[in-house]
Amino acid sequence: MASASNMDREMILADFQACTGIDNIAEAITLLEQNNWDLVAAINGVIPQENGILQSDFARETAQSPAYGPGSQPSAATAATSSLLPSTSASAFCPVVPAHGAVVERQPRMLNFLVEYRSTNVDVVLEESSSVGEIKQILETELNVPVSKMQLKGWKTGDVTDSTVLRSLHLPKNNSLYVLTPDIAPTATTSQSGALQESLNQNFLLVISHHEAQRDYSLNFPGSKTIQEVKRNVYDLTSIPVRHQQWEGWPASARDDSMTLAVAGISFPCHRLTVCRRTSPAHTQEQPEECTDVHMVSDSEGDDFEDASEFGVDEGEIFGMGTSASRKSPMMPENSENEGDALLHFTAEFSSRYGECHPVFFIGSLEAAFQETFYGKARDRKPLAIYLHHDDSVLTNVFCSQMLCAESIVSYLSLNFITWAWDMTKEANRARLLTMCTRHFGSVVAQTIRTYKTDQFPLLLIVMGKRSSNEVLNVIQGNTTVDELMMRLMAAMDIFTAQQQEDIRDEDEREARELVKREQDEAYRVSLEADRAKREAQEREMAEQVRLEQIRKEQEDEREAIRLSLEQALPPEPEEEGSEPISKLRIRMPSGEFLERRFLGSCKLQVLFDFVASKGFPREEFKLLTTFPRRNVTQLDPTWSLVEAKLFPQETLFLEAKE
Repeated sequence: MASASNMDREMILADFQACTGIDNIAEAITLLEQNNWDLVAAINGVIPQENGILQSDFARETAQSPAYGPGSQPSAATAATSSLLPSTSASAFCPVVPAHGAVVERQPRMLNFLVEYRSTNVDVVLEESSSVGEIKQILETELNVPVSKMQLKGWKTGDVTDSTVLRSLHLPKNNSLYVLTPDIAPTATTSQSGALQESLNQNFLLVISHHEAQRDYSLNFPGSKTIQEVKRNVYDLTSIPVRHQQWEGWPASARDDSMTLAVAGISFPCHRLTVCRRTSPAHTQEQPEECTDVHMVSDSEGDDFEDASEFGVDEGEIFGMGTSASRKSPMMPENSENEGDALLHFTAEFSSRYGECHPVFFIGSLEAAFQETFYGKARDRKPLAIYLHHDDSVLTNVFCSQMLCAESIVSYLSLNFITWAWDMTKEANRARLLTMCTRHFGSVVAQTIRTYKTDQFPLLLIVMGKRSSNEVLNVIQGNTTVDELMMRLMAAMDIFTAQQQEDIRDEDEREARELVKREQDEAYRVSLEADRAKREAQEREMAEQVRLEQIRKEQEDEREAIRLSLEQALPPEPEEEGSEPISKLRIRMPSGEFLERRFLGSCKLQVLFDFVASKGFPREEFKLLTTFPRRNVTQLDPTWSLVEAKLFPQETLFLEAKE
């Protein structure tokens, strides 16, 4: 492959990306170069062998390679690779043969194992042609534990013996295992209380086989649970009263039902038990007992435990499938007209069964939840978590009590999500939910929910509003763990946050554009207002000027009319050579010019005032003063004669405007 032409390498690169789904070209080229451009070797280095990609010695392996299980299908990567590489079998690849016909000798595939034993971790690297026993021999050297006392656990397949070849297990490149040594007591430490506390905080997986029903139950319990509590929970699953339960699989040290699982000596992290109903003495004589671990038959002599409640939950509602008759009331009433009332009932019933530490359920219709979640400002939006409950599922109470009500999950959901819930137990409520999903998500989501079986419930749908549509990011089934549930919630939150940041940027840009437009509109409005005010002011000013001009003109016309009337009413100027005494007056106007006129000495001052007014200087606006001594003639009695006013025989006067 190293001597392949550029075109060949391009084809190999395209085939490699199609098989592995690696879109990064640089990463794909690096992986191919590490395998000297050997396509099969590079694919085997990325995809585990359980996907159907075999080594070059496929002819020897084909006969013993495991067939796909019932209902299983080859992976997409296998199908893609089968179509790209030459093959003689539908499930195996031919070795890559260079142009000269020689088969390329392949490097052996190496497997990495991280093995945990108590507080010690050991890294083991072996060829896949090695056996399980060789791993134990290496661990014997590293851990100082005899192979005969060592149990190597963590295999994904069932029966694994020391002679099992690793290749036959179809393992990925990296694997995690753990060692159990039930016959070796743990080494005493300086802090036994700390170790005990750690055991109490650990979760034990109990795989309990119900003999009569031929059914297995996988239940997670904290180490602080007592054996008695486990038995009471098994009563919920099997309907076998505690005092009638007969067990096998408990360690010999677990004789006291008050012991916690942490100190009972059971295997960690998984322990298998079998339970059956204790037979009556008469029945025992007819046939042998099926369960022989007599010391674990419960010695509880009353039904008090059978009627007790656990965790504040009704009997039959804890980790198993209680009958409908054992429940006080359904989680949600059937055919409720108002969705808000149905959710109030759901919340109250959920609290009574599982306690007050649970997610805050949105009270209202699904459409109202959408409005609250998706249609506010981008910074205030949250993803929507839709919890679908089903009382008839064996997983429901485990999921509710141990996962959904875990403090970390409750806190994360309350902080980052709006949680809406619905009960699918009743057929009418189920049909109503499917109708709502069809309306809000489309028929595909509704059909997907319809395909889930009862035992796969409860479901947690993570929904995100995207542009003008609603998108279901994830559907989380009830068979999960707290850590896996948290990881999937965080992954959905990461997707939502990325979309939210994009929406925030779009919203900020839109608001900035709208702000600029509003500012422009406001500036334009202010400008129009200012122009209108200016125009109105000008119009008012012009109107005022016209009015004042009109008034002034009227006043001038009035003055002119008065002046003309006064001028016409004045007596004629007497002759200088007349027989009557004459007073000759000289009047200086404000402009500096003089008015001269002769008056009879017997003329009244009013005639003088009328003469001055006829020249445009009315008495109301001007004063008529003598030069020396200075006198204000206009203040004298108008009926006086010029002689009486001492303006005879001649006098010089001047006009002065009144203040």
